[in-house]
Amino acid sequence: MNHQAVNDQTTAYRAYSAQSFKKTKHWAKLGHDHRRALEVSSRVFPFRVNRYVLDELIDWQAVPEDPIFQLTFPQPGMLGEDDFNRLAWLLDTDAPAEKLDAVIQEIRWAHNPHPAGQVEQNVPRTSSGVLLQGVQHKYRETVLFFPREAQTCHAYCGYCFRWPQFVKGDHPRFEADGVDGLVNYLCEQPAVSSVLFTGGDPLILKTQLLERYIAPLLDPKLSHVTSIRIGTKALAYWPQRFVSDADADQLLRLLERVVASGRHLAIMAHYSHVRELETDYARKALARIRNLGAEVRCQAPLLRHINATSKDWIDLLNRQVQLGAIPYYMFVPRDTGPRSYFAVSLAKAVRVFNEAVSSVNGLAKTIRGPCMSASPGKVVVDGVAVVAGERVFVLRLLQARDPSWTRKVFFAKYDASAQWLDDLVPALGERHFPFTDTTPKLRVVT
Repeated sequence: MNHQAVNDQTTAYRAYSAQSFKKTKHWAKLGHDHRRALEVSSRVFPFRVNRYVLDELIDWQAVPEDPIFQLTFPQPGMLGEDDFNRLAWLLDTDAPAEKLDAVIQEIRWAHNPHPAGQVEQNVPRTSSGVLLQGVQHKYRETVLFFPREAQTCHAYCGYCFRWPQFVKGDHPRFEADGVDGLVNYLCEQPAVSSVLFTGGDPLILKTQLLERYIAPLLDPKLSHVTSIRIGTKALAYWPQRFVSDADADQLLRLLERVVASGRHLAIMAHYSHVRELETDYARKALARIRNLGAEVRCQAPLLRHINATSKDWIDLLNRQVQLGAIPYYMFVPRDTGPRSYFAVSLAKAVRVFNEAVSSVNGLAKTIRGPCMSASPGKVVVDGVAVVAGERVFVLRLLQARDPSWTRKVFFAKYDASAQWLDDLVPALGERHFPFTDTTPKLRVVT
């Protein structure tokens, strides 16, 4: 296949931190509250943005309501008022670094880093009993892999449940030093058919380094691994990675090798708003991926301030299908980080999802949701109903830590304010949901 990248040196990647952003032309466009939010909140939650997001995606005439600005910049209200004021006072009074760091870490721990049993239940052990760092194995058929060098992104989403990967502190991080441990583990796990590269963002890596992680999975001894997925925000935040970066052609050749090996290659794209699909680079990147025989599956959470109306999702789904991408998941924001700023009620999520899906053609109805990626598995809220005279949420496990739970339907009492699975209680006289708090770890095959 002849890959010809666009050679445009003006698109060289450049990232900005909270401090370096102050030197850009956009700093003066922020009001006092948002400057203050950036200075204070970015001490707790990670902040990173790049020139493409700043110059091509954000409509600075519409700031602060602009959805991409809301998506990428710390906002007033992302920290609780007490935490914000306490941290702001320490910064204003030049408190000792030790005191400042202690308060920052205290606030971070209070925001539930690594939810849904990621640390306690998802990290597997090898046949010799050693914890396999940088790997998660929650579902029997799927393994997640975290390359050490990929623990950053082209820009950060404010809602991201992976935020603990991007900040320093005494909380755990998922990162694998090399691929040998993964390969050996997969050899012991014949039930695993899919490996998902995640992070951070694996496509922050130069192709030469990414190849060191992907190529070993193409070995015939791992023929039971029939699909490889790459979770990435690059298609939205830096589509030049597939089009004009110096090694863009090399990246496409690597991806083409995966397809040629007989494995299914899926790029798991995170598009939160239709604007991320509307630039020339975004469309060219999608076309190049599809031309090599891979598919793009799209997922995003339903987010207050960003995409919380049915029209937002109708526009997003229609554009994805038009460009040849596959709608995959509407998620509910996970119970971590500044969720209180972004989350909507489950009742509203069901209403938005139903209104959107009922207004798009069949090709867009592949989307599933609204879905919570919780400790027992992926729980979808199928709707609201009246059963035996009681108003209930109808829920179902799409994926489950225990495979026997998969596709189980269960009911929760309707609660107009509930935002997460933990807010719900069983309905119809049941005392428990069809899963327990003591979920078993996956069996190690020896």
